[in-house]
Amino acid sequence: MLLTHSKQSLSCRTLVGCGIFICVLAITGCSTLGTKSSTSKVTQFKQDTSVGTEDISIAAVGLVDVPYRYGGNNPKGGFDCSGLIVYVYNKAAGVKLPRTIQLMSTKGKSIEGQPPAPGDLVFFNTTGEKYSHAGIYVGQGRFVHAPSAGGTVRLDYITSPYWAAKFTEARRIAP
Repeated sequence: MLLTHSKQSLSCRTLVGCGIFICVLAITGCSTLGTKSSTSKVTQFKQDTSVGTEDISIAAVGLVDVPYRYGGNNPKGGFDCSGLIVYVYNKAAGVKLPRTIQLMSTKGKSIEGQPPAPGDLVFFNTTGEKYSHAGIYVGQGRFVHAPSAGGTVRLDYITSPYWAAKFTEARRIAP
């Protein structure tokens, strides 16, 4: 009787263990499907090209850790996302860009489906507007941006699930 009880307990534990494994497998499968669809727009960021705008990306990386400040447009006062882009493009390439993300999104040309280059602008929909956030692509799947109040200018992967899901387009601004 003790042996039978042990076999039943073992069978129950095995079934419970299998059930948990199947649940984890199902959840993992669902998250993988969601990630694939959101990252499909950023697959071109697995390869880089050069268009001679590396100075822009180098200048952007040099501003990592500068505090975020709404309306900020210089390293001493801090940056918001558009202020960072305007500052970097002006200092590194002598290019004057408009101050808002919406107006920036009309400059240069879209590089949809082409390999990105360091210095390209990357746009995101973070608030329900097609162009509500932007950063500067710096290569190897990363971009520099000023994301939010209380934070700092930082370097993030465009292929991370959050940014891949929010990605709108990349644009090349010729110096």
